[in-house]
Amino acid sequence: MTVQTADIRRAPRSGVDPVRWPDIAHVPQAAGLRARIARTLFRHAVSRLPIRVEASDCGPVAGPGVAGNGSGAPCMVIHDEDAFFARLGTGGLIGFGESYMAGEWDTSDVHGVLTAFADRVADLVPAPLQLLRPIAVRRQPSAERNSVRNTRSNVSRHYDLSNEFFALFLDETMTYSSALFDDPATAEWADLAAAQRRKIDRLLDVTGVGPGTRLLEIGTGWGELAIRAAQRGASVTTVTLSAAQKQLAEARVKSLDLTNRIQVQMLDYRLVEGQFDAIVSVEMIEAVGYQYWPAYFRKLDELLAPGGAVAIQAITMPHQRMRATRNTYTWIHKYIFPGGLIPSVTALSRTAEHHTALRLRDRFQMGAHYARTLRLWEERFSARFGEARRLGFDDVFRRMWKFYLAYSEAGFASGYLDVEQLVFHRNDSEAA
Repeated sequence: MTVQTADIRRAPRSGVDPVRWPDIAHVPQAAGLRARIARTLFRHAVSRLPIRVEASDCGPVAGPGVAGNGSGAPCMVIHDEDAFFARLGTGGLIGFGESYMAGEWDTSDVHGVLTAFADRVADLVPAPLQLLRPIAVRRQPSAERNSVRNTRSNVSRHYDLSNEFFALFLDETMTYSSALFDDPATAEWADLAAAQRRKIDRLLDVTGVGPGTRLLEIGTGWGELAIRAAQRGASVTTVTLSAAQKQLAEARVKSLDLTNRIQVQMLDYRLVEGQFDAIVSVEMIEAVGYQYWPAYFRKLDELLAPGGAVAIQAITMPHQRMRATRNTYTWIHKYIFPGGLIPSVTALSRTAEHHTALRLRDRFQMGAHYARTLRLWEERFSARFGEARRLGFDDVFRRMWKFYLAYSEAGFASGYLDVEQLVFHRNDSEAA
């Protein structure tokens, strides 16, 4: 099928609010050449993957990439080829996600399709074309860098969607980070709350949190870690930039009569003052931005009392992949986490070494646990989305979040991403 430029610009998609979703309501105008290049690259990629791709109006788009007829492989069905390749040609992987949000392609196994792509993400584009990446991909906008001025807005766009919304798919602990299961391969929803507490307890154990500990938590979430630390006898200061999270965390603290042990502050980590025996931060480093990693670690070093420990639970990726993508503006940035960057362990360790006396002393990897956590969240989210509609979330949002949760699960299931608990201690001989 030949893509004509005149065919690309369409009327607003039926059922899509053009004010809320301007880039979903309209298919971008793309030159026919860019759409044709996208089609060729897509065929090349899919022909090497264990998935089937079908188009509703003109048969298969690409070969199955699997033995036999591929009937057991995940199937991606493209309903509107012109729109799909226009978005892909104009926006790359951002366009791929937006096309799913628009309903231009679909699948009964989003996780399976995205995992197949994630397994081969490093070599799906031919090597000569990868050299064009610096000029072909969009860079993150400076307005979304995590400066003191910008960070609160970036955080609010995600975490202030509403506490009621997050409660639909999180367990009773309201913990929005990887759990630590006895066995992630067999874990079910009923295991999730205990697994979240097990993860938290491990972080508190490795930092020696107990009676009398002065603990700083950077990134409150909805308060579960602070509560468990206070129940051990610690004195907790926990900081957040989410008004919604602060409100619910304070309510939970009050309901448990722990207000004398926990102080919840709306405060940027760069503005925290004091001395703490332990510092814990769970999946917050991804929102710091690599430009601010030195300032982040210098602040940890400044706040940590002699003999103390820092534990950071971080989503990570391989170092070379992080370097290649650190300036890239992605679908996740645009729709889920503005301003973020997933670090490598190498980058964090080197930043600490170059700018502070903190040294990485222990690491614990748990990527398979995150894949399972995300699967349980997605199943719960899908089952309860009718309640989300009553909160004001529409079907484009539903597809966006389903894609986000499956996209994230695919990253961990494929090994492209990991999640680790990293423990830092000060090298006092260097600090002296």
